[in-house]
Amino acid sequence: MLVDSAGLWFRSFYALPDSLTAPDGTPVNSVRGFCDMLAKLITDRRPSRLVACLDNDWRPQFRVDALPSYKAHRVAEEDPDAEEVPDALSPQVPVILDVLDAAGVATAEAEGYEADDVIGALAWREDRDPVEVVTGDRDLFQLVRTEPTPVRVIYIGAGLAKAQNYGPAELAEKYALSPGRAGDDYADMAVLRGDPSDGLPGVAGIGEKTAAKLITQFGSLEALLAAADSGAAGLTPRVRGKLAEASDYLAAAPSVVRVVHDAPVVVDRPDPMPKSEVDVDRLRELQSTWGLGASIDRLITALEL
Repeated sequence: MLVDSAGLWFRSFYALPDSLTAPDGTPVNSVRGFCDMLAKLITDRRPSRLVACLDNDWRPQFRVDALPSYKAHRVAEEDPDAEEVPDALSPQVPVILDVLDAAGVATAEAEGYEADDVIGALAWREDRDPVEVVTGDRDLFQLVRTEPTPVRVIYIGAGLAKAQNYGPAELAEKYALSPGRAGDDYADMAVLRGDPSDGLPGVAGIGEKTAAKLITQFGSLEALLAAADSGAAGLTPRVRGKLAEASDYLAAAPSVVRVVHDAPVVVDRPDPMPKSEVDVDRLRELQSTWGLGASIDRLITALEL
């Protein structure tokens, strides 16, 4: 199980009230929600291995160089290198990392890369166990596969209680993509469609359904653009014109949208579950210091099952 950790703590922060505080008044809603979600994932899905994946760089320079608009709207006003994060969330992240360390849960990151790339690299190189990616980010749909080991995405965009389990067949059915290359098709479709939340404008006038249809019809983004350049049949003048107008974007966007499979990932410890090095005393200390209550109880119970 590869967990998109930042996705979980942001989701927890917005799902729970910041009236949940430590004895010193520090909000701990994100910490408590993160612990509860992790405990439920471990209890319900019983992974044999678990890695919490981290952002080393939330807006990597290679993506900004390719497309300056990438996540530009999220840049903090006071620091152009920092992500705009709610004031009440920032102090909670170190506490979450302390909990993960005390729980013996492996964490992974890669210098200069996002958690998406960490997840992508770990999934790509896995040749022994089936992989489940837990995320609320649709970009990671591109990782689904059947071989050499299955990779599925547990999508929690609507919350963990409404998690959706996607493999190639489910992804192909949902978006009308080719089952044999659903992950690659999704990445190509995402380039055409764009994503305003990431500063990706997409191709004007081409929405999700049209994007999926075009990728399925031509087999890949590369083949679609080649057909447009050559004037091949099967493209209306309107679509050909839209693709031509977006040529600069289409040249840059694939390197932004596609996760990196060879990121230099560093995992801080062995990842097998259940954990043999759970430091229950330290977890109890964190529970007391930060007022984490039953959330730590549930996490300890899950880790010890």
